[in-house]
Amino acid sequence: MTALPKGVKTAWWLIKITVPVSFGVLLLDFFGVLNYIAGYTAPVFNLIGLPGVSAVVFITSIFTNIYSVVAVLAMLGLPLREGTILATMCLISHGFLIESAVMKRTGSSVTRMILVRLSGSFLVAWMLNMIMPGDMTQEVQGIIAAQTDFTAALVHWLKSISATVIKILILVNLLLIFQQIMEEFGWISLINKPLRPLMKLLGLPQSTTLSWVVANLIGLAYGSAIMIDQKEKGKMNSKDADLLNHHVAISHSQLEDPLLFITLGYSLHWLIWPRILLAVIAVWLRRAGLKYQPEIGKKVADSFQVRA
Repeated sequence: MTALPKGVKTAWWLIKITVPVSFGVLLLDFFGVLNYIAGYTAPVFNLIGLPGVSAVVFITSIFTNIYSVVAVLAMLGLPLREGTILATMCLISHGFLIESAVMKRTGSSVTRMILVRLSGSFLVAWMLNMIMPGDMTQEVQGIIAAQTDFTAALVHWLKSISATVIKILILVNLLLIFQQIMEEFGWISLINKPLRPLMKLLGLPQSTTLSWVVANLIGLAYGSAIMIDQKEKGKMNSKDADLLNHHVAISHSQLEDPLLFITLGYSLHWLIWPRILLAVIAVWLRRAGLKYQPEIGKKVADSFQVRA
């Protein structure tokens, strides 16, 4: 069974990123750095129909995960309209440090992916603010409770990160074993064929089908084992992987992450469909850029030759 050693290697790579990043966020949160940054970014959120405290949630999302976002939103008690808009932003922009590393490993520029996700978050927030019923309110029912006991915060972090590490070890290895079984029995082609029309509509190459399914079912971090393996085996080249990353950077984990927000009373359709639409647009824009970039470069080069 070749999947197990590869699974352990990929899981260890993820753990080496996840643990120190998570601990760094704990320190930033405990010493008030996140709140300090949020004080300067709050005016931006007012422009898209969100109260200033939304900056704290969004910054928390960028450095952590959706579980943290749900916890903070539960404490804030935002109205459903503002909470839904902010949740959709966070579903696009979360876990930057870990997920950007995954997308870099599969062939995309970290800077480009961060810009795609940030611009996508604010674009979807602006769009939802325009079309969702209701008006912006500055009222917030709850507050973010400051943690004054570092020992308690550290114990909470140790419990959380331990559960995450165990989840990574189990899921990554199970996924790679399942992938190997699918390859041995030729089941991957059974997935590719029925999804071929959908992949064309999304603007994604056929080679990205399996990785796209995995990323949408369980997300980028846990699904990275399949994505990296497909890339390293040459079943998905760098150009195809980059197109896939433009989609999954905006739209991934369409099951678990949106379902977490049901506990806060948010509607799933606002959390899912805007991201899918924006992801499709992002891929087709990227395809257009790749198509016309050589032509533009040639015209610029020709103009310099004429001047010379």
